[in-house]
Amino acid sequence: MKPAIRKSKIITTDDILLTLCRSMSGVLSKATQSSVTYSAMVQKITKTSLKPDFGCFVLFDGGFSGLVVTNFTKDAALELYTKYMRNMGMPAEELAILHTSDEVGDVLGELMNQIVGDFTGQIRKTLQTTISQNQPKMLSLNKQVILSVDTNLDRPQARRVTFTTENNHIFYLELAMDKTEFIQLEEFEQEDEFDADDLLDQHRLSKKEEKKQESNQDFDDSLFDELGI
Repeated sequence: MKPAIRKSKIITTDDILLTLCRSMSGVLSKATQSSVTYSAMVQKITKTSLKPDFGCFVLFDGGFSGLVVTNFTKDAALELYTKYMRNMGMPAEELAILHTSDEVGDVLGELMNQIVGDFTGQIRKTLQTTISQNQPKMLSLNKQVILSVDTNLDRPQARRVTFTTENNHIFYLELAMDKTEFIQLEEFEQEDEFDADDLLDQHRLSKKEEKKQESNQDFDDSLFDELGI
């Protein structure tokens, strides 16, 4: 009896897009403490572009090359900005009320940085390859700007996915990259999930414990001094 041939697992461009969508939904939902979802349907497009009111783009390179574009309407931008800042403890009266404020663009740029960082971490863990990205560029726009990837793509593909905020405001994610497949030849153990929040909590607890020990030590020393020991 011939041994069965093991079927190789294949990861396609659309699987990579799904990973990016999950990173965006997960990071934004956690950062804003609200529901940010994406459509189950993806749209094939022929070109990527920055559109009003906010456009952000990130180039990545390494195991594969590509371009990530996110286009926010002013309502979606303000909602994400406001909920993120409120979640960080900022009083409502100190928040920007216009989408053209520099603070709104800065916060969206920081959130995009977190999203792409999570995405590259997932790619490293699941595909065992490394990609690097530049700093996200966030622009306030009143006209459409066409973007293309400055690299040699043999079979370029572009996709657009619709995202919806908790208040039903819409924004769009676009991905352009070369058509590619990753084929898993052997089983491997994925790295443990890295959670920056857990690390910060551990750091805070460690600092509190150190301060507690120092306080106890100061009390013991002062007691010994009074007793002449």
